[in-house]
Amino acid sequence: MVSLQGIRESNARIASSFPAGLVAVFVGATSGIGETTLKQLVERAREPRIYFLGRRESEGKRIQAELKEINQKGQYHYLKYDVSLLKNVDEACRYLKSKEPTINLLFLSSGTLITGKETDEGLNYPTALVYYSRTRFIVNLLPQLRQAPFLRRVIAVAAGGKEGKVFPDDLQARKLSAFTFRGHATSMITLSLEAIAKQAPEVSFVHVYPGFVNTGLSRELTGIGPAIAKVVFKPVMALLQIPVDETGERQTYFATSARFPPRSGDADGIALQYRGRSGR
Repeated sequence: MVSLQGIRESNARIASSFPAGLVAVFVGATSGIGETTLKQLVERAREPRIYFLGRRESEGKRIQAELKEINQKGQYHYLKYDVSLLKNVDEACRYLKSKEPTINLLFLSSGTLITGKETDEGLNYPTALVYYSRTRFIVNLLPQLRQAPFLRRVIAVAAGGKEGKVFPDDLQARKLSAFTFRGHATSMITLSLEAIAKQAPEVSFVHVYPGFVNTGLSRELTGIGPAIAKVVFKPVMALLQIPVDETGERQTYFATSARFPPRSGDADGIALQYRGRSGR
């Protein structure tokens, strides 16, 4: 296991390891893990070109201004989209493909705690966000990822390693409990990434479980039930949760380290440096 110090040492070499002009697309980056990872990457990359998508325009504009303060030599484009709708995913991807012939990094962290809701396209809302939308982004942008001259990577932030039973009679998970949904959706994400990786062996795919992180998703929940749950679980979260900035450091490492190479081709990413067992 890589130590936090080892992660920080690797992240510190982003500017010296990659050429200027790294192109990254962040989906779900107007809060939480996506936002902090985006800022961590921008702080270290040379003249990055960043596209980040989210529904809340006020937050998007705020983050865009903050990114410019962090790294004045980068280019930062906020795109307002509700990515639970696949038509919006397709529209966003057409725009991205018109602007960038190659993409180095696709970072997917959109999610929700809302259940019992359908999208206008007839999909179960949480499944649309964590599975269908993400898969659509990957497939649509795969040609650009495959053509990148360096760092060809997809990061899916969900619950990698927490896979569970898949329910083929309820793929949209309309009838599943919250706990069962996690295992079902996680397996679907992992299986999809494995299938796409076979089609694009030069691209690396990483399915991440970040642990307990206060991402702000609970703000979407209303009513007495969620209010009680927040009070009950607050002590547990205070004890177990990982600081959001540390999570950003870890995600930046997943996004850039050569520890996660593609199936074929060169070890894509920042070269590993071993300093004994604690830094491995």
